[in-house]
Amino acid sequence: MARGNDQWREPVQGEAMVIVRGPEAYITPSWYATKAEHHRVVPTWNYMTAHVYGQLVVHDDAAWIEAQIRRLADRHEAGHEEPWSVDQAPADFVRRQLRAVVGVEVVISRVEAKFKLSQNQPRENVEGVIAGLEARGRADDSAVAAAVRAHDPYAGRP
Repeated sequence: MARGNDQWREPVQGEAMVIVRGPEAYITPSWYATKAEHHRVVPTWNYMTAHVYGQLVVHDDAAWIEAQIRRLADRHEAGHEEPWSVDQAPADFVRRQLRAVVGVEVVISRVEAKFKLSQNQPRENVEGVIAGLEARGRADDSAVAAAVRAHDPYAGRP
């Protein structure tokens, strides 16, 4: 968090909650095979989300912050042909940047997750949703199609 953001200075009151959103996608009734049978279908939204609860810990410690920044950069740079590293930046620049940041950590005590992935639909509609998402190709569509497939209640059944 930016040091200039006063939120980190506020006393912690109770438990912290972080909302983590996964892939999501609009589901058109046109993908449902049952639409042709009875037209009793409506649009919906498939999604995955989690509420992560825990104790908020503020780290006003350059070494802790630098370790987190390095891990974050290394993780996200790993797939690049020429990954960037913190070590490529001048050391004095990195020190100044680290002074402008305060670390915030949530020590997790519990996670509450929910997903809606067409699990309430008959097999033919689930198949239509997967095919429609894969064909449409919008952001998150492939990930949602994979999640629908992974949570398909009909998988492995005739």
